[in-house]
Formats: sequence, C-alpha cells, structure tokens
Amino acid sequence: MATNIPYIELANGVAIPQVGLGVFRMNDQEVLDSVKWAIESGYRHIDTASFYDNEEAVGKAIKATGIDRKYLFITTKIWNDIRGYDETIAQFNKSLQKLGLDYLDLYLIHWPAAGFEENWRAMEDLYKAGKVRAIGVSNFKAHHIEQLMKNATIAPMVDQIETHPYLQETELHEYLQEKNIVHESWSPLGAGLNKVIDNPVIKEIAENHQKSPAQIVLRWHIQRGEVIIPKSTHKERIQENIQLFDYHFDLTPDEMKQIAKLDSNQRVGGDPDDLTFLEHSTTFSTQNDEQ
Repeated sequence: MATNIPYIELANGVAIPQVGLGVFRMNDQEVLDSVKWAIESGYRHIDTASFYDNEEAVGKAIKATGIDRKYLFITTKIWNDIRGYDETIAQFNKSLQKLGLDYLDLYLIHWPAAGFEENWRAMEDLYKAGKVRAIGVSNFKAHHIEQLMKNATIAPMVDQIETHPYLQETELHEYLQEKNIVHESWSPLGAGLNKVIDNPVIKEIAENHQKSPAQIVLRWHIQRGEVIIPKSTHKERIQENIQLFDYHFDLTPDEMKQIAKLDSNQRVGGDPDDLTFLEHSTTFSTQNDEQ
C-alpha cells in the first residue's frame, strides 16, 4: 500500500517519516501483529528500544513483511544501564543483531542518566562509520543538550520527548526549533492515562471535522511540526492514526489556540530532572526488570 505520510528532513539531510509506530510495552506477538498491520497500512517508521525487550520481535516482523529495507526507518535506543564508550558500541551491535539489520536509521540515548556523554562519544563514531544514519537523544531538556554539547562534535538530530496537549513543552519545542533539532513526541495521545481524548474541547473539534478525538490530537502534533510515534495493538487504530493527511483536514488557527490552552504540565512518564528516578533506572536493563 502506498503511503502519504510526509517526511521531515533532519539536520544532516536524512528524511524521517512524520508518523511512526511505537512498540513500548508490546509483547512479541503484539509486535508481530502490529508491525505487520502498520506496514500494510503504509507506515515506514518503527520505533523500539533495548529497554522494551522486543527488538528481536521487531526484526522478525519486518522480515515477515518482505518489504525492502531501504524503504524503512528503524529507531532504537540505548538504556540507562549502559554507560561508557565500549559498552555503548557493544550494546549497539547487540541491538543491530536482534533487529537483524546491518545499519540503523536513528539511535537515541533513552534518558539523560549520568554518564551519557560517553554514550554520545561512541554514537558519534558509529555515525561517522556509517553504522547509523542519524543520532539523537530522548527525554533531554535544554540544559541536558547544552551539557552534551560542551564536548560533542555532532549535535543531536532528534529529541524524543513526552508531548501531548496536557504537556506541550512549548519552551523546549521552541529551543529545539532554534537548534534545528527535530521534536519527536512519545505518548502523543497521553498513553491513554490522562484521558486527553476525552477532553470536551478535543471532542468538540473532532465533531466539527468528523474525525476521532485521537486524530485531532495527532493532527495538532503534525501542525506543530513534530514527528509522532503513537502506539497501538489494534489494527483499526493503527490505520486511523495515519489518516491525518486527508484533503482539507487542517486544524484552524483558532482550534490550535484552543488546544494550546489545555497545557497543564501533566506527565504520564518520568521527569528527566528527577535524579532519584534516573539513578534507579540504571539498576535494570529492560521493562521486565523495572521495579
């Protein structure tokens, strides 16, 4: 199936599909099904992580679809238990082997736990060696990026952060734009935990456009210029989540302003400035170990 998902150009010229499939907290069978449905529906971007413990399933799912590798954009991330140059190279190669790939499209530092500078030094070398087409960070605030850049020779091309109408990260969004770092949103629908799609404002806008509330929220992200990776294990929702580019489906400036007013700094995930959380996160390696 042909896809009409637009691409965003990273600072180095690499193009990333603006919508991808996230696979956090999916078991292997869910990954096999979801990736199959996603690629059949027109997705070309899959986002996983070593922490999710399902890279192998993602690799099997990709292979099962028979799609040519060159048409796919595959992202994975290095978890907080891995710090150090050699350890980063080893973890990268392990992820590559599990995915069954000979290169990655995007490699991210998952969280700004202490010691991330050594991760980045190794990632720069992996990038220079052509093992990965782009490198970036996840859950980094502006001050983390500033700290990284004290010794880095390559700036992050992406910052993947929690973003949704209840946590809009407007200042960080503007900072990333200024630095030519692409803003990628995880949990773009609030992970189903904060019920943003049940908000009366969102529901009213959805009725006006004859779209679902989820599609309104995702369209809001798109019009802010973000990359989004909504997660779903349901075929219909996977399909619905890319039906955002229909002719005449644009939120008006007034509707964008209405959604902007919903910002209330409500997180569904951890705070990148929570040092206790970051330190604790280095003691486990996958979501199955999480305490």
